[in-house]
This record gives sequence, C-alpha cells and structure tokens, in this order.
Amino acid sequence: MVSVNLGLVHYVLDHIYGTVLHRTKLGTPFFSKGWGGTKLDLLERIVKQLFPEAHCQNWPPAAVQPIWKTIWETKSSCLREGVFRTTCDPQLIDALPPESHNARVAFLTPKSVSPEKMACVIHLAGTGDHSFERRLRLGGPLLKDNIATMVLESPYYGQRRPSMQHGSKLQCVSDLLLLGKATIDEARSLLYWLQNEAGYGKMGICGLSMGGVHAAMVGSLHPTPIATLPFLAPHSAVVPFCDGLFSYATAWDVLREDAASLTQDVTSLTEDATQKLPITIEQVKERLRSVLSLTDVTRFPVPKNPQAVIFVGATDDGYIPKHSIMQLQKAWPGSEVRWVTGGHVSSFLLHNDAFRKAIADALDRL
Repeated sequence: MVSVNLGLVHYVLDHIYGTVLHRTKLGTPFFSKGWGGTKLDLLERIVKQLFPEAHCQNWPPAAVQPIWKTIWETKSSCLREGVFRTTCDPQLIDALPPESHNARVAFLTPKSVSPEKMACVIHLAGTGDHSFERRLRLGGPLLKDNIATMVLESPYYGQRRPSMQHGSKLQCVSDLLLLGKATIDEARSLLYWLQNEAGYGKMGICGLSMGGVHAAMVGSLHPTPIATLPFLAPHSAVVPFCDGLFSYATAWDVLREDAASLTQDVTSLTEDATQKLPITIEQVKERLRSVLSLTDVTRFPVPKNPQAVIFVGATDDGYIPKHSIMQLQKAWPGSEVRWVTGGHVSSFLLHNDAFRKAIADALDRL
C-alpha cells in the first residue's frame, strides 16, 4: 500500500494552482503599467501616517451614511446592500480610479435581536474576491449565534474595478497601496457607523489572505477592543509579491524600464541612473521590497485586546509560510494562532467551520 502525504499534496496543489494562474504568460501580470509615478511618492508619505510614531491615526474617522436597499428578507434575517462615498484621504481620491470612488457593502443581519445584544463582523476581500457571495456564505451560518456580517467590496474589485484592469492584476504598484489604504479607511468608518449609528454591542474585523492583512491593520488601529481575525494572512505583502508565487506574475521588466525613465520618482535607484549604469532586476526587486515593507503588520501597534486576536494559518500553505504567521503572533503577545490542515486554496474551500469558530471565540473574549 502506498501512503500519501496529504500535506505535500495540498502544498503541491497550491503551486499547481499558482502556476496556472500566475506563472503562465497567457494573462496580464501584476504592475503592467509600472510603479505609478508621483502617486507612489504620495502614498508612501500617507501610509507612513498609519504608524504610531506619526501620532496621526485620525480617530474618529470620516462618517458614513450608506444608502441602503433591501435585497431579500425572511422572517429571521435580512440582506441589504449599501453605497457610500469612499472615506479615504482627500489627497488620494483623485488618485483612485473613478470606478472606485463609491464603496459598496452588503449587510446580513438577524431580525429577532436588537443590535446592542448582538455582534457584527466586517469581512474584507482577499486577492481575487470580486463579489459578496463567498464572504456571505462564510458569515451566514453565524446568524444563529446573533452575529451579523458586513461585507466590504474593495477598491479595484467587483463593480469598483477600473475598466482597463484585467481581473485582479493591479496595473501599478501604487494601486496596491491605494487599495489597502482606502480599504482600511472605509472599514474604520464602517466600524464607527456600527458602533455609533447602528448601536452594535460587539464588533470584529476579519479577512482572508490580503484581506487578513488589512483586517490586522484595522484591528490594530481601532481605539477600543474589537475581535481581529486574519485568516491565511502573511505579515506583509512582501511575502507573496517578492518571495512567493505572485513574484512569478509580476512585470519585472516593466518595473525596470519605468524605474530607468522615472528615476526622479524611484529615489533609491537615482545614483545608478545618474552614472548611466543599467538598472538590474535585483535592484527593482529590492525597491519593491522597500515599498511593500510599508504593509508590514508587525510595525503596527498591538490591538487593545490581543486576546481577541486569532490568526488562522494552514499547515501546508504554498503561498504563506508558517514563519510569516508566527511573526504576527510574536509581534502581538497574547494573540492566538490556530492551524487548519491543508493548503492555501484548499483551506478556502474546506475550513469555513474553523473560521466561523474563530470568529465566535474572538467575540466571546470581548
């Protein structure tokens, strides 16, 4: 009888999926239009304001008043969708594509309990999650525990995707930072609305993969304790884009050419450009690593109640290595790491119950 190492199978499946999705040259790569010019410099300055040493975490956030419409309603629950103007920094609104100026949110609630006696968790999008459906399926069974689900559509995704963007492949490096900054600002405004307008007693924030990184940042910056649940999330975007499978789907040659022609915007490469030396791919990779280090969650403050932080990782994740998740726990003492058996892709499909239990347990710790 031949024994099968299931962990290896899951890991290999992640790489097969990644090869089909990212290593083939059939699709458009990430950052096919370069760095983003002066937008990148602006973003680097603004993103740095998130860190505690900047003393500029901007609370309370910009208020929102979503315009709601009911999608369906039963005797026990209701699904509404809302629209509101993005609450990101006014300096950044012009940098966002027009399609991303209006945010969209789905809100699934039980009807038999008043908000102050239940909880609500905001679910943020992972890479490639362009609709509300998967996250509503994750949150739906939690209604029986009096936990409502709010799903935010990210900028550059779904109906907010620019017309020239192919799928999830962001056109510029600046787009990745813009997506993250706008998502964080919008999620913080929604948490403020849930507490001060809707009157929810407990709140949480969760996300898968890229959404988990954003969820960790939002939970870190919130001024009061909330449940914070990063699922299958790295400690930084450096992990997938510079060291992982996304690096095979990055337009390195385009970034190199753009750096050579815009050396005034890529300051770390100015010296080589001045000496007329060719810019190497390794220099470009180091520049990207430097830019994406702004997304390093370990640089963010410890959440107000770290016991209500639960990280969930996969034992055989081909995208996110275990050491990246452990860095998060080390940076936030008191937080918990749980492991599900499988890879990155298979865990999305097979372990929703484990994610739901983590959500319920984290809320119980508030």
